[in-house]
Amino acid sequence: MDERRVKEDKASRNGAPAHDLGAKVVALRENVRKVFVGKPQVVDRVLTALLADGHVLLEDAPGMGKTTLAKALARSIDCEFKRIQFTPDLLPSDILGVSIFEPEKREFVFKPGPIFANVILADEINRTNPRTQSSLLEAMGEGCVSVDGATRGLPRPFIVLATQNPFEFEGTYPLPESQLDRFLLKTRIGYPSEDEEKEVLRAQRTEHPLDSIKPVVEAEDVIALQKATRDVRVDDAIIDYIVQIAARTRASQKLAIGVSPRGSLALRRAAQARALLEQRSYVVPDDVKQLAMPVLAHRIVARDPGDDGERTREALKEVLEKVSIPL
Repeated sequence: MDERRVKEDKASRNGAPAHDLGAKVVALRENVRKVFVGKPQVVDRVLTALLADGHVLLEDAPGMGKTTLAKALARSIDCEFKRIQFTPDLLPSDILGVSIFEPEKREFVFKPGPIFANVILADEINRTNPRTQSSLLEAMGEGCVSVDGATRGLPRPFIVLATQNPFEFEGTYPLPESQLDRFLLKTRIGYPSEDEEKEVLRAQRTEHPLDSIKPVVEAEDVIALQKATRDVRVDDAIIDYIVQIAARTRASQKLAIGVSPRGSLALRRAAQARALLEQRSYVVPDDVKQLAMPVLAHRIVARDPGDDGERTREALKEVLEKVSIPL
């Protein structure tokens, strides 16, 4: 074993990820933040989903920079980006692709849809009908799509950043629980502060920052980082902490549906990704606590049928306050 490998192994044992991967995480984070300014937590949550091989639901008003964030991510990892505008008349074939008969070849040839890209911006996903929404389930859950009896794998890495406007209800179709459960986390961007908005205006005085952004990692690097995320150590005490949170949501009188085992797995994966972002090779309780709300809130259902999400978040907050944090 060469000297460099010995140093990397020693660093990993001491709680830090291998140097090369750690440097790439830092470079990726800084590169995206150059374009998407003022919201470091949002950038970190998107990168958490990327490292955990998951997907993100962004719920916010138009004009908050959701498309900019998705494009900055795609260009930073040197991967293909596709934007799908969801509308009421969108069909599953418009997303997945379709087989077309070519007379010259005398056979049907599959024409891939926009889903065959690395970074997908599913814009206003709640504006299309449930049938079209469900066409994403296999892609997001299995990393493949089934069309005309054939299963086709999607490129890796693969991440869906879906957006929905919480303030418009006419002509929208709320996402069902099965669809929401496919998103690793759900988050909002929110309005920038005055200083942050000034920075945005200055940055776009002569050109958009996207025009000059360069890749800092490649697709193979992202796949390696995703593998490193799975290797981040999770102590049994952390596992117990996650399980207790899930169990408390199932027993809560304020919730009709608690966290499923898939939700527990998602929280563990997200905590591992956050640890890697913070240059650690092990998960600490704060990783779990900081991500519990964005990872779990959209997976549980309040007993109040008129709940807009606020009671759900309050119930989850109570659960987090009652569960003892492991030392």
